Amino acid sequence: MRNLKFKELREQLKSSSRFFLGSNKVMQVSLGRSVADENKPGIHKLSKFLRGGTGLLFTNLEKEEVQRLFEEFEEHDFARTGSIATEKVELKEGTLEQFSHEMEPFLRKQGLPVRLNKGIIELVSDFVVCEEGQALSPESARTLRLLGIKMATFRVHLVCGWSPDNFEVYGEGLDLSDVESS
Repeated sequence: MRNLKFKELREQLKSSSRFFLGSNKVMQVSLGRSVADENKPGIHKLSKFLRGGTGLLFTNLEKEEVQRLFEEFEEHDFARTGSIATEKVELKEGTLEQFSHEMEPFLRKQGLPVRLNKGIIELVSDFVVCEEGQALSPESARTLRLLGIKMATFRVHLVCGWSPDNFEVYGEGLDLSDVESS
């Protein structure tokens, strides 16, 4: 979770909405896991979707407004270790003038074939930082950050919604078998 980016979204919706993030099991128990222990009719169906990095949003806004806000909210950020590279990044042999001479040992630790030549960092040979579709190593992620290349996009997706008279699943390809049977 990109905390600062999510904080911006929370601030944007502060006057009309409230986010709940935390232990999915605790939130499931508070909503009810079955018809027998739910607080409001049909609300237990939300529990089935509380897995992984999910949370709850309580709001006074209309469904269409919430969907629009979530679709528009997109922030580009630096990719982290393990993220999948969206493009191939290759550095050509030559000088790396964007870095001061003090960065040379750090760049060498990141695996770049560099040397100092009259106080200027020089790439001795072509170097592939990452390949498209491959997971980023810690060194690749740090190098991309140094180069200012943002490969990650932070988005928040609506999975489902509940109101006193309606339960609706928004995401395609979600497993609905548990929900329909309860």
